Amino acid sequence: MANLSNKRILIGVTGGIAAYKSADLVRRLRDAGAETRVVMTRAAAEFITALTLQAVSGHPVHQDLLDTEAEAGMGHIDLARWADAILVAPASANFIARLAQGRADDLLSAICLAAGVPVAVAPAMNQQMWSNAATRENVARLRTRGIHVLGPAEGEQACGEVGPGRMLEPLELVERVARLFATGALDGLGVIVTAGPTWEAIDPVRGITNRSSGRMGYAVAAAAAEAGARTVLVSGPTHLPDPPRIETVRVVSAQEMHDAVMARLDGAHIFIGVAAVADYRPAAAAPGKIKKTAERLTLELVRTPDILAAVARRRPRVYTVGFAAETDDAEANARAKLAQKDIDLIALNRVGAPGLGFEAEDNELLLFDRNTRVRLARAPKTRLARALIQEIAERYRAQGRAENPRQAHR
Repeated sequence: MANLSNKRILIGVTGGIAAYKSADLVRRLRDAGAETRVVMTRAAAEFITALTLQAVSGHPVHQDLLDTEAEAGMGHIDLARWADAILVAPASANFIARLAQGRADDLLSAICLAAGVPVAVAPAMNQQMWSNAATRENVARLRTRGIHVLGPAEGEQACGEVGPGRMLEPLELVERVARLFATGALDGLGVIVTAGPTWEAIDPVRGITNRSSGRMGYAVAAAAAEAGARTVLVSGPTHLPDPPRIETVRVVSAQEMHDAVMARLDGAHIFIGVAAVADYRPAAAAPGKIKKTAERLTLELVRTPDILAAVARRRPRVYTVGFAAETDDAEANARAKLAQKDIDLIALNRVGAPGLGFEAEDNELLLFDRNTRVRLARAPKTRLARALIQEIAERYRAQGRAENPRQAHR
């Protein structure tokens, strides 16, 4: 079964008898782990009620372009930013024509126009309408713009005719949506990702740690797996479940994380150090709980192993990506870390910015190598992780072609 864990799928429902399948589609998407929202056109409401779709999605259904309850009244922008992918099912001939024209005179078409995520349509119409030259031209135009056309299937239609035009069945659409995230950008590669905080024991009940939730690292590991990589996630202490299709190694301390990473580098091509690893640990952990007796307590701290630098020194070289969680002089500090550790790419994470970084749902990143600076705009961490993986994949492949020109012809 397709896995859509932590994916946000926006379902658009347009006017057609196949709209009765949309409720089952939403339920199947949720069964696959997706979070769903539904947008209906006015014509769709003639075939299925908003209450039905609200019941199966678990959220209010959106219908109005000008939404006074949305921030600044721009619900189409909010929904376009929320989604990881948009699926219009059923997509009527009329809606396909309006989408091909770039219209934005209702909520669903405006969302599709404002979207920066994959958009797919599942056509559903009479077989003569599907075969009409105007529809074929509109569909071809959508494909040239990168919109995915899923189906249609052939068979008996509600009008009694037989031919192409049936909407694909919900389970097949779920499988097709899952494939939208499987880019293949890292096919055949081994990727190691670290995530979360580390815990450096002071005594059996106390320790030195930080506020990292692990969400960004887990999202990066999931995005690497989606891109086709054999992915290992080395995680410090978090409350997050093990991601599917990924080997997850649970550790506690920086030393344990270092040892787990180094033991798994053979066969790895890319290392992404997202974890917020402690820089120092107590020189010795007390065997029993330290009692509150003295007015002052002094802890001697010693350096923890530098995982990024150790990976960068490893031969044969692994493409090494680091994260820099910074609050002050952020860009200068990130560039210094890039140079000092001799890594290939660094992602600057401004943890002091409101609503970003640790414990937040959203984040934004600045990527630096020795020659370029790329900004990944604010987005949910799952979507940001996919953009990061795409950047890493392109840089890794380009580096390989530069080092070995023959590789471009393989």
